[in-house]
Amino acid sequence: MRRTRVLIAVALVIFGTSAVIAQQNAPAPTGQIPAGLPEWAYTPAPPAGSPPPPSALPADDNANVLIPGTSKTMTRGALRGLKEIPDWHSEDRVGTMPAVVRNGREGVRACGFCHLADGSGRPENAPVSAYHPVYFMQQMEDFKNGLRKSADPRKANTNNMIGFAKNATPEEVRAAAEYFGRQPYPRRMKVVESKTAPKVRLQGGMHMAVPAAEGGGMEPIRADEIVEVPEDNLRAEARDTRMGWIAYVPPGTLNRGKQVVAKYQCATCHGANLEGIGPVPALAGRSPSYTMRQLFDMKEGTRRGPWSELMKPIVSRMTVQEMMAVSAFAASTPAPTGARPTTTSAAR
Repeated sequence: MRRTRVLIAVALVIFGTSAVIAQQNAPAPTGQIPAGLPEWAYTPAPPAGSPPPPSALPADDNANVLIPGTSKTMTRGALRGLKEIPDWHSEDRVGTMPAVVRNGREGVRACGFCHLADGSGRPENAPVSAYHPVYFMQQMEDFKNGLRKSADPRKANTNNMIGFAKNATPEEVRAAAEYFGRQPYPRRMKVVESKTAPKVRLQGGMHMAVPAAEGGGMEPIRADEIVEVPEDNLRAEARDTRMGWIAYVPPGTLNRGKQVVAKYQCATCHGANLEGIGPVPALAGRSPSYTMRQLFDMKEGTRRGPWSELMKPIVSRMTVQEMMAVSAFAASTPAPTGARPTTTSAAR
């Protein structure tokens, strides 16, 4: 696993305080874990009392951090995002970032902290850049009205979103939807078919490759999982929006995924190249972990609402193995570069 040199290591503890604050408004996890839950996609937190990952982060919140590709520095404290989200590459943004995305307020966490300044997100949450505002706003309504939950009751950030959606004003939701809708579609996903994948650990709510110096290396990949990791652990925790992601999948997965797409006629609603049509979201180039969670949530009935109802007849027939294959194939499909089709029968 390639690691880019970083002057100061940015580790999990950066975000400990902000995560605690965010979780204060989240509903308490309830419910049973459904059979067949693909834990690799949901990344539940380690058991209580588990030792934290090794960290070289200094204790001083005033210590400056620098990442490759920019001369900008941020303090460790600034990376907590308690007053303003980290934005290393503000020159990449389109339009003015609204306050709800940049700063948030009491009861509404800044959208850009978890979803990042460009909305590209990370495997543990939604990639919202280039979403049609109509789709974005409907999802917030679904969270608010109890129609969108996680099949895994342990998934704290989904519970957080429910609280934020209830507290956000319609004006804030629209401002965030329009801002993220203008941001370029991310093109940083690489899917690799391989018999092996990096050893991983749970860190920062996602899987990260264990560094070689800490006993890391490659190990056989299971036939029913995807191993999605950042190209650089430290840049991922620093919320670097120019950093890429690698998803390792078992050999033959992409061909099976292509067959599943044809079998269930995914192109009818999501476009010939899964680029999305009008308000129907694009799947191409998105995180396969995220896509897998949404399919499984819909199958389990924990994600409902108008858009999910369109998917219900499809996901009810899909096996977990088919979901995994189509998630990988969609992630491997080149992200759209031009204007997308604007109409589909599914959106009428």
